Amino acid sequence: MSTVAAIDCGTNSTRLLVVRDGVTIDRRMVITRLGQGVAGTGRFHPDAIERTLAVLADYRAAMDEHGVEQVRAAATSAARDAANRDELLDAAESVIGVGPEVLGGEEEGRLSFAGATAELDPAAGPFLVVDIGGGSTEFAVGTGTCDGVISVDIGCVRVTEEHLVSDPPKPEELSAALSVIEAYLDDVVREVPEVLQARRLIGLAGTITTVAAVEMGLPTYDRDKIHHFVLTHEAAEDVFRTLATESREQRLHNPGLEEARADVIVGGCCVLVKIFRHFDFDEMLVSEADILDGLVRSLTG
Repeated sequence: MSTVAAIDCGTNSTRLLVVRDGVTIDRRMVITRLGQGVAGTGRFHPDAIERTLAVLADYRAAMDEHGVEQVRAAATSAARDAANRDELLDAAESVIGVGPEVLGGEEEGRLSFAGATAELDPAAGPFLVVDIGGGSTEFAVGTGTCDGVISVDIGCVRVTEEHLVSDPPKPEELSAALSVIEAYLDDVVREVPEVLQARRLIGLAGTITTVAAVEMGLPTYDRDKIHHFVLTHEAAEDVFRTLATESREQRLHNPGLEEARADVIVGGCCVLVKIFRHFDFDEMLVSEADILDGLVRSLTG
C-alpha cells in the first residue's frame, strides 16, 4: 500500500489530505488565519505562526498514525508576501519533517486546476477554475490540461483587511472593494484571454463552499452535499446581500457559516459575485477537490 499526504498552509486555513492507494482516508481543515495582518505589515504575526504550527503538529501525528510515506507541503499567498516567511518555513519543517514549498501563483493555479478537473468529463470544457483564497485568487483555464493561468492579489482576508473595516461594512466600503476587484479581473482577461472561451465555471476553496453551504442551509458541514453542488449566480448574489448587511454576530445565525470565517466571508463574497458578473456565468460547479488533490496527484503520478 502507498500512503501519501499533502498539506496546504494557506492565508486563511491550514489543511491536510491523506490518500492511500488512491482513496482519501483523512481530510482536515482548520482556520489558522496565517495571513493575519500580512497585507498591512508585510510580515507574519507571531500568533499566526504559533496557531499554524500547533495545527501542523496535529497533522504530523495524524500522518504518523496513517503510516504516511511521502508528504508534499505548500505555502501560498501569505508566504509569498511575508518578509519573515523563513520563520514559518523552518519551524514547519521541524514539526512535519518537510519544508513547505512557497508556490508561485501560477503553480498554485495549475495544481488547483489538476485537482478540480480530474473527475470531470473533458467534453464539458474548456473549464475556468477559480480558487478564491485568503490572499489571492487563481484563475486557470483549459480542458484536459491547463492552458492558461494567472494569480491576482484579491482574497477574502486581503479584501477584508484593506477595505471592509466596519461591521457590517458600509456601502462605500463595499463599493470600493468591488471596484478594486473589477480592476484585477480586467487584468485577468488581458493576460489570459482564453478565460473568455470557457464553457464551465468551477469554484474552489472556503468562500465558495461556505456560500454553497449557506445557500443549502446546511446545519453541519457535509462534503458530499457541497462537492459538485451547482451554485447559481442569483443564489450567490442573495447570500452576498444577506451577509453584507449583517454584523458578524448576526451572520453567525446563518446555517453553513462557521464562526471562524464570519469576519472575512463578505470580502470573499465580493470576489465571488464580481467573478459571476464579470464573466457572465449563470452558474458555478462547486468543487471540494482542489490544490490538495493536485499536490497528491503530483506525488502519485
